[in-house]
Amino acid sequence: MADGVRRKLRILFAASEVKPFSKSGGLGDVAGSLPRALKHAGAKIAVISPKYGSIPQEYVDQMKHVTDFYVPLSWRSVYCGIEKLTYQGLDFYFIDNEAYFKRDALYGYFDDGERFAFFAKAICESISKVEELECDVLHCNDWQTAMAPVFLREFYMQIPACAHVKTIFSVHNVLFQGQYSDKVLNDILGLADVPSARDQLYCAPQAINYMKGALLYSDLISTVSPTYANELQMPFYGEGMDGIFRRRAGSLSGILNGIDTVEWNPATDEFLPANYDAKDLSGKAECKRALQEEFGLRQDPERPLVCMVGRLTKQKGLDLVRYSMNALMARGVQVAILGTGDKDYEDSFKYFDWKYGDMMSARIAFDGALSHRMYAGADLFLMPSEFEPCGLTQMIAMRYGTLPVVRETGGLRDSVQPYNQFTGEGTGFSFANMNADEMAGCLLNACEVFWTNQEAWKQLQLQAMAEDFSWRRAADEYLDLYHSLHPDVIRYNKRAD
Repeated sequence: MADGVRRKLRILFAASEVKPFSKSGGLGDVAGSLPRALKHAGAKIAVISPKYGSIPQEYVDQMKHVTDFYVPLSWRSVYCGIEKLTYQGLDFYFIDNEAYFKRDALYGYFDDGERFAFFAKAICESISKVEELECDVLHCNDWQTAMAPVFLREFYMQIPACAHVKTIFSVHNVLFQGQYSDKVLNDILGLADVPSARDQLYCAPQAINYMKGALLYSDLISTVSPTYANELQMPFYGEGMDGIFRRRAGSLSGILNGIDTVEWNPATDEFLPANYDAKDLSGKAECKRALQEEFGLRQDPERPLVCMVGRLTKQKGLDLVRYSMNALMARGVQVAILGTGDKDYEDSFKYFDWKYGDMMSARIAFDGALSHRMYAGADLFLMPSEFEPCGLTQMIAMRYGTLPVVRETGGLRDSVQPYNQFTGEGTGFSFANMNADEMAGCLLNACEVFWTNQEAWKQLQLQAMAEDFSWRRAADEYLDLYHSLHPDVIRYNKRAD
């Protein structure tokens, strides 16, 4: 088509979780926010996800049955229903199979390999059978959807609705790849007699890897920050896939995630004891006082309050925090931690809570409302991650005028500009190495600014709050990727809706 056609590019966004229907981590946030921004940027987009038993009944009651059919999964013929819900102007489609998805949790079952192979195959069947799900680009996310580009290429290219579909695969965390016994090649995937797929899926003797399939079969690969895209090509970060990322570097893009700036807004946040904005930060002082009271900490505005919110796992650099706790307490720094995770870390922070009384407090729980109050009430937000593909909490903290202290990795490096005491530039503080003394030094340097230069501190807060972490920027970059795959479709006017 020499002159092309001007229309909205049709995107089908596939994810194993999507907020507010299902969520276990950052993927749910992305799938709940990015498609809406893409629609606003000028794409015709729909989201497809499993219909889990844990989806709140208020949403289930609003779903409409579109159609049903049977999905061929090796020797099986498995029921698949398609349910539709339009929520806040965006169309969501749900793959319905109660045997696979009506369970208490999203993941962690013995048959996850079969469950998400079915999900991936059902996506392809849906494109081929349901007219309103026909698309130009299928955007798959993480290992749970990774087999869809493989199935599409091997089984569906002769079907007119699928022949022109291009695929993008987004890596949100390469640590989770979907590795299973090679017995699933025949018993579940039906690919044992397809040499091209069989050979490319193997990752070790008698083991196959779903994510590897997507990395080799997708037209383009993306990940959630520019630095992480570079790190994935290194053995330390690539988790055995670094060779593929290096080989496909020309097809790999890193696009920094965004946050929901409506939900995360200190001026309107209903969970805060006092609201505030960049023009008037006085409410933040009340948020700090109230947070100190809620955690049983000494109510002292002169003591820097450092908060951490998230999973208590090794990846988050918690060994550095444990090692440094005595030094931080000796300098009069308050620490508050919220999260659940590995028992070893949970027990450590419970011990510090007991040992340091009104200077350190740990809540071993998941509490969404409390996390809002912590972002608002803290002075500093600590993220010393071993690796961090993107990270959202440092962006949220900055929006609330809480300065992040981060290790320079992945999205932390891309989103936090370290403070320059000579120029005043910066939006936070950073350190380079996985070293507890280096982390403690960086954190205490930040506290020194808090103690001795309140003018510079306030300016840093304002600079952090001025950063644009909305999904608008990311949506435009993704739309550029989509159109690179379909140059015959002329870009529809941005912000058309």
